[in-house]
Amino acid sequence: MKFTDGNWMIREGLELITGTQFFKAYKLDNVLKVLVAPRDISHRGMQLDTPLLTVEFYAPQENSICVKVYHHKGTKKRGPEFQINDQQTQVSMEENEHYITFISGKTSAKIGKQAWGIEYFYDGKKITSSKNRAIAHITDADKNTYMREELNLGVGEYIYGLGERFTSFVKNGQTVDIWNEDGGTSSEQAYKNIPFYLSNKGYGVFVNHLENVSYEIGSEKVSKVQFSVKGESLEYILIGGDTPKEVIRDYTNLTGKPALPPAWSFGLWLSTSFTTNYDEQTVNSFVDGMREREIPLSVFHYDCFWMEALHWTDFEWDKEMFPDPEGMLARMKDKGLKICVWINPYIAQESRLFDEAVENGYLLKKESGDVWQWDKWQPGMGIVDFTNPAACEWFAGHLHRLVDMGVDSFKTDFGERIPTDVVYFDGSDPDKMHNYYTFLYNKLVFDVLKDRLGEGEATLFARSATAGGQQFPVHWGGDCDATYESMAESIRGGLSLGISGFGFWSHDIGGFESTSPADIFKRWVAFGLLSSHSRLHGSKSYRVPWAYDEEASDVTKYFTNLKCQLMPYIFNAANESAEVGLPMMRAMLLEFPDDPAVETLDRQYMFGDSLLVAPILNDEGKGSFYLPKGKWTHLLSNKQVDGGTWMLEEYDYYSLPIYVRPNSIIALGGVDTQPDYDYAYGVELHLFELESGKTAKATVRNRKSEVDLEVSASCMGNLITVTTAMDTSKNWSFVLRGIHECKEVTGGTVESTDVGMKVTPDYSTEEIRIVLD
Repeated sequence: MKFTDGNWMIREGLELITGTQFFKAYKLDNVLKVLVAPRDISHRGMQLDTPLLTVEFYAPQENSICVKVYHHKGTKKRGPEFQINDQQTQVSMEENEHYITFISGKTSAKIGKQAWGIEYFYDGKKITSSKNRAIAHITDADKNTYMREELNLGVGEYIYGLGERFTSFVKNGQTVDIWNEDGGTSSEQAYKNIPFYLSNKGYGVFVNHLENVSYEIGSEKVSKVQFSVKGESLEYILIGGDTPKEVIRDYTNLTGKPALPPAWSFGLWLSTSFTTNYDEQTVNSFVDGMREREIPLSVFHYDCFWMEALHWTDFEWDKEMFPDPEGMLARMKDKGLKICVWINPYIAQESRLFDEAVENGYLLKKESGDVWQWDKWQPGMGIVDFTNPAACEWFAGHLHRLVDMGVDSFKTDFGERIPTDVVYFDGSDPDKMHNYYTFLYNKLVFDVLKDRLGEGEATLFARSATAGGQQFPVHWGGDCDATYESMAESIRGGLSLGISGFGFWSHDIGGFESTSPADIFKRWVAFGLLSSHSRLHGSKSYRVPWAYDEEASDVTKYFTNLKCQLMPYIFNAANESAEVGLPMMRAMLLEFPDDPAVETLDRQYMFGDSLLVAPILNDEGKGSFYLPKGKWTHLLSNKQVDGGTWMLEEYDYYSLPIYVRPNSIIALGGVDTQPDYDYAYGVELHLFELESGKTAKATVRNRKSEVDLEVSASCMGNLITVTTAMDTSKNWSFVLRGIHECKEVTGGTVESTDVGMKVTPDYSTEEIRIVLD
């Protein structure tokens, strides 16, 4: 929201109270309270008839500073609020005649006493500032009030994040409103709006407001990141860190870590698609067709029309199309599949549940007491009120019944366009609930799965989210077109969401709207199966690969096999995402923060910390991508390239730029036909370009936080030493990529393979020593 008219003037109809003069400060335990005036009020006569702004500082955790700004404190507080893990960390304060410095770990705020303003530092280095007049209270012509902050945007500073945004990856120059909408992937609207941004200067800012936060990121004032909210107060938390990854780690310490999805969920999901006709025979033809083509399939998803048309949501199988749902699901289970079904939080007037929901007060209401309804999506649609405990229990009861029937997961669609002209059961503020509704919705469904299936078995396929929603994975990118442009915007959305604290993300392979040419589908398959989660889903047409051409089936098989084989590496990366809060699919700047060439890259990403992936985004098969410094190795071809440069290469449908970072160990499993197996048994640990003086490590885990195998390799000159606690039951081996001969090996036996030298431990020692030529 813009308030100024150029550099010098205020927009017509607005009145501003800006902080210009430090007046007084109070130190109350670990809180610093500062009174700021719009003019000099040091003389007693000037202290009459004047407003004040109050700025409070405290530390919710080490290296973070929370700033609370308010004008009138007596405004009635209405929930809900974000669930913040507030540790109220001890702080220190220093004061002299010019400044008061508030210190939390390595992060500090330097408050000007003689010249009002706030300068923020991390480890002694200035990272941003709030200048004189940056903090302001604003009243418009209709007597609506707003609070504003402006943080300085430095030379060469880039801003990222703010949720799953499909606009430019670097947010400089954009106006962003944190307001969930169902706008597809080709607009400025977003399904997942998160009021957190990351700066390449070593800090992040979380605006702790559920209602709409309006950002002007170098768009109103080119050297400012401005954010504003309606009302009398504003709260934000500035988080410093040694690296961007540390900032995201600490942000998710506050708002929650992603849960670890079950191993089976990382396999290929196949959907009936949206408006396509299907019954059990159709479903069987899809499943059997995948099996006949030897394409590993892990999950089958029944989209909306598993329920009768116009009855959504009633949680009942369409009896005409599915006369024996329990038997059908049992037969699907016999084929080794997990089952997902589509739901949403809306109850149509034709639903068998509508009258019951109205009678018991389970739906959102108007101020008149009438149920809020409209005809968008479903005729006479009402919305479940998840602030009503009885409504939650009722909704969860229907989900429990489906889980007991054999359903393993729910696609929790919608939850974005939540009205604000409504009354909630618990009196919640409708403006705050607009974004927060999705948190309550997805949490309820996730908890049902966790309760029925056990810890570590719950997973969703969710479209909407707000801050904290990362705790209920997986999320997917919503309605994308079947074009290369939409494929590219999906990558941008996934990277932005990852920076916003979400660890696991997916998208509709081949595009949701319309039907892509076979060329786009085959390129999208490679991208989709090198994402954390992989789903074939469309709108008006099926997404079985042979609907495109038979080569599409072969390509799908190839990349599904590859993902299954990569599962030891992938599942370990997933554990790290759950523990630390980092995305599996991460922007290059998270891994290479000191390389300025990666700061704007949004057509490639790191998959975990060691694999670089650059999807092909054109019908010429050309891959254009950047490799940071070091010797990189193509995972599939074994080609080695010196980094620090841009690359342009051509690829067929069975490959793409997928390069391994130097000094990495990639664990390749012994199974390529399913995603869930014993990853440590028969695993090959491939060592890539280990430099002298460096150490590479790999961990193989089959469960959360439990290590099945851990190997490290160190290099000193021409000697490579591999150490581990040897486990004779796992039958693992070690492969030196690109090396086919050596002088001597102790502690194992050697054989040459197509990609390098394979060493099998003899288990007589915990150390393998390899002397190279």
